[in-house]
Amino acid sequence: MREKRYIKKEEFKEKVLDLRRVTRVVAGGKRFRFRATVVVGDEKGRVGVGVAKGLDVQNAVDKAKSAAKKKILPLNLKDNRTIRHEVYAKYSAARVLIKPAAAGHGLKAGGAVRSVLALAGIKDATAKCLGRTPNKLTNALAAMEALKKLKSEKPETSN
Repeated sequence: MREKRYIKKEEFKEKVLDLRRVTRVVAGGKRFRFRATVVVGDEKGRVGVGVAKGLDVQNAVDKAKSAAKKKILPLNLKDNRTIRHEVYAKYSAARVLIKPAAAGHGLKAGGAVRSVLALAGIKDATAKCLGRTPNKLTNALAAMEALKKLKSEKPETSN
């Protein structure tokens, strides 16, 4: 009789945001490596961004995915669709503004910020990159900083 093999289903979805070839100059010439920026999220309120370098693309992506899982940020979403209030954050040259939206509005965001919000499970929000940098890594990290500023719902106390 044949053994049953169980394949562990991945709990997080991933998206490679950026892939760059970086160079280190040594006495014998140039040494190339790859830098990967990966966003992981379960689309249920948990998201993380990781950056790593490796000798080949697959190695860099795997390391970045592992780094992203170590930096998972849990979010408390309103009605599992949007954020509770407007947030603004700055990371390096990137500046990001994220606003909540009504149900059915959709996710109006561009580039790296859209990937972070989508993998976090935010379905209705508006986001704008206010900084001039087109760098996907800094824009994604600015979005993470903005999400860190979200306040959770406070329990009502009766006095």
